[in-house]
Amino acid sequence: MKGSKGFMLMILAAFVVLALPASSFAARPGFDDKEIRIAQWGPQTGPAAPWGSVARGSGLLFTLVNEAGGIHGRKIKYYIRDDQYNPAQTKAAVKELVEREGIFAFVGGVGAAGGLAVKDYLAQNKVVWVAPSTAINEYVFPPNPYLFALYPLYDDEASILTKYAVEKLGVKKLGFFYQNDTYGKSGLDGCRDRMKALKRQLIEEVPVEPGEKDLSSQMLRLKNSGADAVIMWVNPTSAAIALKTAATIGFKPQWISSNTLSDYPLMNKITGGMWEGVITGMFGIPADANVPVMNRYREAAKKYAPEERFGTFYTAGIMYAEPLVDALRRVGPKLSTEAFLKALNSTKNFQGIGPLVNWSPTVHQGTDSIQIMKCGPNSSYIVLQNWTPNELATWKKK
Repeated sequence: MKGSKGFMLMILAAFVVLALPASSFAARPGFDDKEIRIAQWGPQTGPAAPWGSVARGSGLLFTLVNEAGGIHGRKIKYYIRDDQYNPAQTKAAVKELVEREGIFAFVGGVGAAGGLAVKDYLAQNKVVWVAPSTAINEYVFPPNPYLFALYPLYDDEASILTKYAVEKLGVKKLGFFYQNDTYGKSGLDGCRDRMKALKRQLIEEVPVEPGEKDLSSQMLRLKNSGADAVIMWVNPTSAAIALKTAATIGFKPQWISSNTLSDYPLMNKITGGMWEGVITGMFGIPADANVPVMNRYREAAKKYAPEERFGTFYTAGIMYAEPLVDALRRVGPKLSTEAFLKALNSTKNFQGIGPLVNWSPTVHQGTDSIQIMKCGPNSSYIVLQNWTPNELATWKKK
């Protein structure tokens, strides 16, 4: 009987383990003596696939870290998941990574809708998320102790670009073409706020769905509005279709865009050379800049990722991962989530290939500054305005 009872207890214990939700296994600390598990999602396929190189760019930095011996003896084990710019797939990928792989922290992560779909889940599971590859108020308000934003908020960037268009370019009739989701609407909000401050109104606001392929009606609306400049807050594919469609109906405004379309060689390629003259925001050193830190990364990419095009999106991935690596180094060998959070919260004037980043226990928005650039001949970067903050920044007043 004792043997049967012991056997039954073993069976019951096994059943309990199998019946536990996967999140029960997420109690692993995300690291051991040999590795730290870091992950990122991003659209490797689908309508936003050009942004997929962000995740791969982060991987280059982690490769360099590992080649140099890791961080306090630990190598970074890096995971990338393709979510196809689909929030449902983002949720599935993140859940799998947290509950099956025991991820210590996430970095980057393209897509506002996807990020919103997982931010609360990550916080509930006490998984740190550093430098999302998108920028919306919902990430930092109310304050999230596990999320540290680097990317200038879309409404801040749109506000700065709108001010430049009206005051520097003398635009009289400004239109706004935006992706009909959190990403696009955040840009629209910033533009509206600035126009209100300028006592002006947008001449037209035109939405587009992320995967929409026929933009004839949208471009006709903008043309008929008389807009002499259009700010667009869309994905690369939509931007390419818009410019090509606008050209066929003789609509040639001054196009202005967020930094999400600041990879000029790529945008020229997918628009058939139509990107020259477009003005964009920019919050990192251009990928073709001849400066020591960028030259180092460029040479590393040739060695470790020769198949990659060393462009703005790829280097953005490096930029997002830089403060994460910096904080891990400052923690020292006694790693824990608490120690990592303490290091991130004490980040002061950190600068890699992006803007100065400052995080504190009460402010997790790292910056509000952008540069304004124009696509010149041969996809060159022409600086129109250096680092500029948004004096209307909402988060500075909270």
